Amino acid sequence: MSSIKVVEGGVTVPKGFYASSVSAQIKYKNREDMALVYSEEKCVSAGVYTSNVVKAAPVIWDKNITDTDTKVRAVVINSGIANACTGEKGLEICKKTGEAVAGITGDTPESVLVASTGVIGMQIPVDRITEGAVKLVETKDSSAAAGTRASKAIMTTDTVNKEIATEFTVGGKTAHMGAMTKGAGMIHPNMCTMLCFVTTDAAIDKKLMQEALSETVKDTFNMISVDGDTSTNDTLVILSNGLAGNDIITEKNDDYNTFKENLFYICRDLAMRMAGDGEGATALFEAQVKNAKTKEDAKLMARSVVSSSLSKAAIFGHDANFGRFLCAMGYSGADFDQNDVELTFVSDRGQMKVFDHGEPLALDEEKATDILSSKKVTILINMNEGSEEATAWGCDLSYDYVKINADYRS
Repeated sequence: MSSIKVVEGGVTVPKGFYASSVSAQIKYKNREDMALVYSEEKCVSAGVYTSNVVKAAPVIWDKNITDTDTKVRAVVINSGIANACTGEKGLEICKKTGEAVAGITGDTPESVLVASTGVIGMQIPVDRITEGAVKLVETKDSSAAAGTRASKAIMTTDTVNKEIATEFTVGGKTAHMGAMTKGAGMIHPNMCTMLCFVTTDAAIDKKLMQEALSETVKDTFNMISVDGDTSTNDTLVILSNGLAGNDIITEKNDDYNTFKENLFYICRDLAMRMAGDGEGATALFEAQVKNAKTKEDAKLMARSVVSSSLSKAAIFGHDANFGRFLCAMGYSGADFDQNDVELTFVSDRGQMKVFDHGEPLALDEEKATDILSSKKVTILINMNEGSEEATAWGCDLSYDYVKINADYRS
């Protein structure tokens, strides 16, 4: 990957994009719980959504828009209530939210994407969300601070907001890409539990943008796991308003590759931050599989290791119980010979090989515990059977995960 230039800010960094946030008291009190992403020029859009058969109303609404050539003006997001398992009333909420924005902009309700996160099975008060949507449009701002506030308003059990932006050149023009995401629980591949909104002023063909997004998800958001649950509300959308002024990217040339590299960098960065902010997490847990026979085998093993409750508990306890990682690899569905495998613990505190071609190595327990006590721990897995690789991200499993989810509706 070529050098990526990261700049300060998030969704408002690309030209012509605005954001805002308000307290609508959808569920939470005394905090902002609605956010807006808005473009002065209507955008082409692309999206990837939950694989869960039970899909929230906003997912159905948004997919019906991003699957067509309908141009998008804005995204309205609320936290606290997921608007999932809410029947026809849930879809009506989406429409009325779109109408509230369109009543100001003069667009159609279908020019407004809607996203929700929070408790499943509760109805959103229609007056609160529509009044909130109006306030969002009226208070929109292009500042970096507005983008940051928006990224905080969409949080539920997240402990930190997550945003990023990059600058790059396409067609001789300076372009930008910005993003914000939320997610800390119900995170598992295909897709993981998340809301993510990406903005760019680079002009690109809609079909190419959708292809770039769909391919990027495979090695970023679909390679993280916190707890094995996949949400009803997973939504990843990208909006392009073309205000960078470059000729529209219509083929897979150098400009397309630059665009995709920046999209991949942003999605990977946010995916890792989500995994590291898993509910109750104390460490980011990474599994790197090298030299596997096939890409699919590498993915299966990496995801299995970070998804294993026993592996995650070992990371929390700083316990060098490497058999748990081998066990998770063994039931992943990948085909391999355990006598080819090497396992190494890696962190900023050092590294230690613990398993070598079918044989356990003598452990310095004190050093192993120190290595595993870092804020980021990597299990490096060398298969010695091919040339394919994959990386997955998760987090440790702490006592607080149960506490957080036992009290989630309170």
